[in-house]
Amino acid sequence: MKISSSEFLVSNTDVKKCPNNTFPEYAFIGRSNVGKSSLINALCNKKSLAKISSMPGKTQLINHFLINKNWHLVDLPGYGYTKTSKTKRSTFQKLIISYFEKRKQLVSAFVLIDIRHKPQSIDLDFMYWLGNKKIPFSIVFTKSDKLKTEKISLNTKLYFEIMSEQWKFIPKHFITSSIKKSGLSEMLNYIDKINTA
Repeated sequence: MKISSSEFLVSNTDVKKCPNNTFPEYAFIGRSNVGKSSLINALCNKKSLAKISSMPGKTQLINHFLINKNWHLVDLPGYGYTKTSKTKRSTFQKLIISYFEKRKQLVSAFVLIDIRHKPQSIDLDFMYWLGNKKIPFSIVFTKSDKLKTEKISLNTKLYFEIMSEQWKFIPKHFITSSIKKSGLSEMLNYIDKINTA
């Protein structure tokens, strides 16, 4: 699939105010500073579609984008940014939980993980939560251009070894780089396959 059109629709803090239509949507979420905005922009081939900031935690709302006039890409607040106040973290958490529990148009989530780091409990815990809620998701390892192939294999293997202790099946995963645009066509083809199923 190629993205021929992408446009920002709406930002809000209330799931009830999200677009009221039947378009399938895919939510992008991850720890702050995981490179989410850069990935979204690279995926849509638009430099400024999602706002990029040098300060983690910039995304604080549910952001809806209309892609190819027939599906939504949803940019959700990042989780686990320590410099965000406890009050804001609590607000973001409630917003995220509300979205995943109530949004019927959600088809699948993409959980973004920085490939440069060893498995983080906050990422694992969030994926376990999605699994327990029976919310479909895939893992998107970001910033693969920062590591050599051997290190990428090692870090992904560590994640899968830990997850296999509690998971019967390891979720589908993608190795991506916003700079080299690697793994992006695989993600788009995956979305297209679901949309046409």
